[in-house]
Amino acid sequence: MPIEFLVPAEFDGQRLDRVLVSAVEGRSRSQIQQFIEEGCVRVRRGGPSGPAANVKANLPVRTGDHITVDLPAAVAPPHVAPEQLPLEVLYQDADLAVINKPAGMVVHPGAGHASGTLVNALLHHMRDLSGVGGELRPGIVHRLDRGTSGVMVIAKNDAAHHELSRQFHDREVEKEYVALVWGVVQAGRRIDAAIGRDPAHRQKMSARARRAREAVTRITRARHLRGVTLCQVAIHTGRTHQIRVHLSAIGHPIVGDPLYGGVRRRIPGDLRALQRLDRPFLHAERLAFTHPRDGRPMTFTAPLPEDLRSILEELPGWNEDE
Repeated sequence: MPIEFLVPAEFDGQRLDRVLVSAVEGRSRSQIQQFIEEGCVRVRRGGPSGPAANVKANLPVRTGDHITVDLPAAVAPPHVAPEQLPLEVLYQDADLAVINKPAGMVVHPGAGHASGTLVNALLHHMRDLSGVGGELRPGIVHRLDRGTSGVMVIAKNDAAHHELSRQFHDREVEKEYVALVWGVVQAGRRIDAAIGRDPAHRQKMSARARRAREAVTRITRARHLRGVTLCQVAIHTGRTHQIRVHLSAIGHPIVGDPLYGGVRRRIPGDLRALQRLDRPFLHAERLAFTHPRDGRPMTFTAPLPEDLRSILEELPGWNEDE
C-alpha cells in the first residue's frame, strides 16, 4: 500500500529526500534516494490533481505538494497504535481539535520514539483525524519541540488540514510563546536571521548556516528579573527550533536549553531554582487562526504549566500580579 501525504508548511523548500526520511519510518537517506531513482516516488505540485514534478532527490518541495511513495510491503511503516496517554483537549469540533501538549512528549513517531507520542495519544482520544500527514502523522499540521509545552491545533479531516496548512504557510496564524532567557533583553527586539541545519552538528539548527531559510522572531514583552528576563515571543515563521536558535544567536539563550547554551554550571544562589529545570523554559501560550470551514476567528491560550510556574515563584523580584 503506498504512502501518500501533503507536504506540511514546516517542510516548505526542503529537499525531497530529506522530507521523505522524516515521513517514511525506518528508512535511511540512501535508501530513500534509491527509491527515488527507481521511480517509486511521485510528486504533484499543489495537490493530488496538480501537475507532476520532475522527481529528483534534491527537488525542493512546496507546502501542499502531494507525495506518493510506493514501497514494498516489507518496508512499509509500522502500524501506530492508540495509547491511553493523558491529553488535555482545549476545544474540538468536527473539523479540528486544539490541545495543550505537555513537555516531554514527542509529536509523532520517529527514530527512537515508536510509542508514547502525541499521535499515539490522539489515536486513542479521537476517532476522526486527517489522513493527509500519512500513517505516522495523522492530523498533524504543525509541531512543537519535545521539550516545549503548549497549544497545538489538530486537523480532523483533509479539507481542514489543507486550509490550516495554508494559513501556516501564508503566515496568517498568530503564534506567541513565553520564554525565560539569560541576561537582559528588551521588548521590541526583532530578530531577522535565516535558519538552516548546522553543518557541524546535525541535531542543531543555526543562524549562520550556508543553506538557510528566512525566519523572523519578535520580543513583544519583557519582564526583567535578576539575571534573567521573562519574554513574550511572537514568531512570523515556523522554522525548526526557531525561537531557541534566535535567542541564542543574540546572546540570550533560553534557560534550561542544553542544545543552544542555556544550561549553566555556575548559577548564583538566588537563582538556584533554575537548576530544577529539566527542559527549556519555553511554552506555546497562544495560537490564533481562522476556522477552516467557516472562517471565524479562533484564539486559544494555555497557562504556564506548573513546572515552569513553580520556578518563577522562587526567583528574586517575581510578583505574579505585575
